[in-house]
This record gives sequence, C-alpha cells and structure tokens, in this order.
Amino acid sequence: MALARVAVTAASRSLRGSPSRLRNVCPAWTQRPASMSGALGARAFSAQMSPPSKAVVYEQHGSPDAVTRVVEVPPVLVKENDLCVRMLAAPINPSDINSIEGVYPVRPPVPAIGGREGVGEVYMVGSEVKNFSPGDLVILSPPSFGTWQTFVVKDQSLWHKIDKETPIEYASTITINPLTALRMLEDFRTLESGDSVVQNGATSMVGRCVIQIAKARGIKTVNIMRDRPGSDEAKEQLKGLGADEVFTESQLEVKNVKSLLDGIPEPGLGFNCVGGNAATLVMKFLGAGGIMVTYGGMSKKPITASTSSFIFKDLSLRGFWLQKWTTPEKSPECRKMVDDLLTLVRRGGLKYETELAPFSDFHIALDKSLGKLGSQPKQVLKF
Repeated sequence: MALARVAVTAASRSLRGSPSRLRNVCPAWTQRPASMSGALGARAFSAQMSPPSKAVVYEQHGSPDAVTRVVEVPPVLVKENDLCVRMLAAPINPSDINSIEGVYPVRPPVPAIGGREGVGEVYMVGSEVKNFSPGDLVILSPPSFGTWQTFVVKDQSLWHKIDKETPIEYASTITINPLTALRMLEDFRTLESGDSVVQNGATSMVGRCVIQIAKARGIKTVNIMRDRPGSDEAKEQLKGLGADEVFTESQLEVKNVKSLLDGIPEPGLGFNCVGGNAATLVMKFLGAGGIMVTYGGMSKKPITASTSSFIFKDLSLRGFWLQKWTTPEKSPECRKMVDDLLTLVRRGGLKYETELAPFSDFHIALDKSLGKLGSQPKQVLKF
C-alpha cells in the first residue's frame, strides 16, 4: 500500500515542492514498515499510522499571507511512545507570525508546519504509552511546533492531560500569554496584597491576564491603552475584569502622572509590550527602585529612558522571554502553573476574548491576525 500523496484541497492554495522537501516537514511521512503488503499490509498500516492530515505549511520564510499553504499531508508513523492527537483548536500568536517571517529567535527549519500552541483529543496511542488513553484532552506543554494541522503525532513526553471541562478556546491558548502574565508578576519583585503594578498594552491578552491574576492576589493595577475609537468601552471592559485605573496615552500628557493615582501606591513593577512613548509612560509611574519589564515591542519604536530616571529614581530595565520556562527540565513546574491557571478559568476568574475561526477560513483568520481587518480578538483555529 503506497502512502497517500500530498494533494491540495479545492479550497486551498497549492504547495509546490518536491517529495524530498515535504519529507523535511515530517520525516515520519516516509517511515513505512517494509513488511507491509496486500491485506496484511493494510491492517498494519491502519494500526501504526495516523490518519491523513490537513496542515498549514510554509516552504520559505516571508510574509505569512504569501508563503503559507493549506495542504493535505500523508499519514504519519505512530511510534511506541507517541500520541496521535486530533487537534481541536490552535491559536495564531504573534510569535507564530514572526516564525514564518523568519525573525523569531526560535523557529523550526523550513519547510515547516505552522503553530506552536493548541489543544486536542487523543486519537491513538503508541504500544508503550500507559498514562494516556483515546479521548483524553491534552495540550502541548511546553509548546511545540506544528499545531496548525488536524492530526499531530509527537512523543508522549510533550503532551499534558487536562480537565475535559476546560473550554477549548482557553485550553488552546493557556501556555503562552496567561503564563507570561503569571511569570512576570512573580519573577521580578515580591508583590504583596495592596501593592500595585503598571502596564501598557492593557487590552492585550497578556494585559487582561495581568489584571485578573493581580486582582486575585489583591494587587492593584494601573493600565495604559492607546487612543482609539471605542476606548471608553474598552476601559469599562478592563474595569469589569478588575482594573483599578485605566488611562489612554493622551490622558497622561500631564506634568505629574502620579497625581492621577487616587490613593493607589506608587507601582514598583511595570510591564511594557509597546515601546516608544508608551514605555516612557510606564517609567513615569514607577517609584524609586522600580523595575520595568519589557516583553514585547508592538510599536517597533525604541525605549528611551531619561538620565534622571537612573540617577534619581534608580530604575531598572529588564526583559522577559517565556522561552526559558519551556525547557523539558521546567515541564513539571510549568504544567503545575498551567493547571492552576486553567482552574482559575473554570472558576470564572480568568477571561479573555478570542474568536474561534473554522480551519477552512485559515487565510481570513490570518488576515485578522496580521491587522488587515482592524482590531480583532485573538484568532483561534477550530479544526
């Protein structure tokens, strides 16, 4: 029985590449037991191979809307320690886009399948797998490349079983943005109930998670958002999540921003994901000895700090990258944090906006993620 050839779906764009290049995306595509032949071969094939899968593939780095293709890929060999997981949902994250563009520091070699985060249901287990069963709800923890496909085959060590009552839009997005918010609140300063933090990019997923996790711990938040249509509604949404103060950047064009704190103590910790003037505003709120942590640069503008900020306020500028928490050595600790966050989700204490997009509409969801259609919720592909 020959392996199914790669075929482009009618609704997708064609993938142009030789078989050798396609094998680089998933070497297991060519791993067929030599003993397969006739009817016996058919039974062995069905027992050891995953179903065919649809996947988002890119053969070279570049603009995601130009280089990605939705294709059908052949079955994959399920080894003795593997899980074959039928994917249910996977988000489109900025880091996914940067990986396709070739600018993210950690990225798979091309050709590659997109995505790094997601949730699925165990479809098949390898012969040596004991702790997973078909029907289990699982996520990749730590995140792993190649989640934008209908079936994913990876070693059992990469999968983490979670509560089946978890909504898929949260299960598929929990391991990057919410975990970033949690770690930033814990890694740089010991915060007690009654303390405060300041952040820009407050309407982002990380920003919303910071607000809610801080609220659960009695920590007050000062939040900065850009001026935009509908900013008043966005402010009310953030306050509904537990934000103590929310300001647009134009509201902070005053000599002393701390006069606006209205009884909130000076923040000792700030988070910056924007850069430029928005980062300067975070630093203006910080008290003496304060720390500003940068985890993104959406404006693509540099951070500018005054000399007096260092001499007279002794401010510190730090950086955060979740990658250091996604090593195999950190997996047990990381999974415990993920479970705690998902418990908070199921209790209604952690909410953020997502949009479930049918996988068949991948390129529409991608355009939304690229900002082509204005401000949009986090796009989550539903398989």
